[in-house]
Amino acid sequence: MPTVVEKRRAFRRLHESGCFVIPNPWDIGTARYLQHLGFKALATTSSGFAFSRGRGDGQVPCHTMLGHIREIVEATDLPVNADFESGYARDPAGVAANVRLCVETGVAGLSIEDSTRDKAKPLYDIDEAVARIKAARAAIDEAGGEVLLVGRAECFFVGRPDLDETITRLIAYSRAGADCLYAPGLKEREQIERVVAAAAPKPVNVLVSSPIFTIEELAGMGVRRVSVGGALARAAWGGFIRAARQLADTGRFEGFNEAAPSAELNTLFRKSATP
Repeated sequence: MPTVVEKRRAFRRLHESGCFVIPNPWDIGTARYLQHLGFKALATTSSGFAFSRGRGDGQVPCHTMLGHIREIVEATDLPVNADFESGYARDPAGVAANVRLCVETGVAGLSIEDSTRDKAKPLYDIDEAVARIKAARAAIDEAGGEVLLVGRAECFFVGRPDLDETITRLIAYSRAGADCLYAPGLKEREQIERVVAAAAPKPVNVLVSSPIFTIEELAGMGVRRVSVGGALARAAWGGFIRAARQLADTGRFEGFNEAAPSAELNTLFRKSATP
């Protein structure tokens, strides 16, 4: 098992060139399966984990999420980026305190978003959002500075699909100390290329939750890393829901036709399980 420092340094190297996929597991089993497939890094998903707890996205408290993040970090040899939502605090001091706790889990990276989850005012004012990024940066630096900080502009996710505002925010977060920039919700080539150009030389993460581009196409746009958020979790839920509904509605079992073989899963997890 690589050390925490080794994971963090490997994670930073991934952001220096090329384009890599950082898929999002939601429990130990999915983390170990993704490692088995050869991915080079993983990221947690706040929504995927929330669904597994019977909660909506954003409804998992900080202490529970920190326990989940630590569980994923300890389950894999790969670097892990934490989806740390909005830092689980409104004020910069609270963000800094929680970021320090997140760093202690052994993560290689963590993201802070500018969403308030308040429908009346869905985004923090930019000055406040910048102060929160600066607080996260200071907390990471005090802990040694190895953890990669991702600044997220949530404009497209909260009903404000203004590309100019998105870029303005990302540039501000970059200047405030974010190592990687991320604007979930971009779906057009021109949008992505403009963000990549504006963020340069900082790497950009693009979220893909539907088959709109291939990895090769995204790499051609200059994207450095690609995450899938809760899409894998929702794909799993889709299979479960279809099979369960068929069983409930018709009493039939065809929904099990594409189920993973027990032998395959048992073989994989017996090899990967820690003593």
